[in-house]
Amino acid sequence: MPEFAVKTPPQHAEWSDLLEVWRTADDIEIFSEAWNFDHFYPLTPPADGPCLEGWTTLAALAQATKRIRIGSMVTGMHYRHPAVTANMAVTLDIISGGRFNLGLGAGWFEPESKAYGIPLGTMKERMDRFDEGVEIIVSLLKNETTTFDGSFYQLTDARCEPKPLQQPTPPIVIGGKGEKRTLRTVARFADYWDGMFQPDPSDWVRLNEILVGHCAQVGRDPAEIRRSIHLRWAVDDDPAELADDAMRFGEVGVDVVVFSMRGPYLASLVESFVYLIQSAA
Repeated sequence: MPEFAVKTPPQHAEWSDLLEVWRTADDIEIFSEAWNFDHFYPLTPPADGPCLEGWTTLAALAQATKRIRIGSMVTGMHYRHPAVTANMAVTLDIISGGRFNLGLGAGWFEPESKAYGIPLGTMKERMDRFDEGVEIIVSLLKNETTTFDGSFYQLTDARCEPKPLQQPTPPIVIGGKGEKRTLRTVARFADYWDGMFQPDPSDWVRLNEILVGHCAQVGRDPAEIRRSIHLRWAVDDDPAELADDAMRFGEVGVDVVVFSMRGPYLASLVESFVYLIQSAA
């Protein structure tokens, strides 16, 4: 049976509801992880609705929980300089007592990038910048100093202190489905690959085979990489069907099924889930 995680995008939601859902999940051992996202605009209508900033809410949720692992699925590389992200990651790891997963992605949501004047770039530029950023973050977390001369970022004897509680780094989680670039970056750097939303286990199996191939090319044991997918979870979804879908992904090798909730965020929905999984197992 796979592990289970809950994800609450902080959009169209009250802080009190997010807090209650995370505290409830923290009390239910069937959930091993809890996630939010890194966006400034909602991803679901209405587009002009409220959206809390992900990393600051994550810091508060780290203090509000005790057991569950936490993270942002995933952090857009183009929103912040990777040195800033590295320092933020260390701080979250310390605040959470070593429960932090560092989710990273190339970035994709054009409306908020355009509105805020944050350059997104072409797909090639995004991936080139992402590769540089991941390499910098890993180096800053591991090493005493980092010097880097890239096309997007330049660092000279850069430090990131203190070091994280989790050594050598918090788990690096890379999300995406890009077969040529993203999955190769996963093979090079990630402790954890999130395959995002998947319509069917067979689609995930094909992508996983591509990842295994990239691991062989870079000399990496694919068994070292934890794997997850997302399933949408709304109040009006058939809970039995959702539980069955989760089990089907577990049967093909997915380690963690992330239930991405759609508002309203109800702690009672989280509480009821444990019984559904037990009946489907």
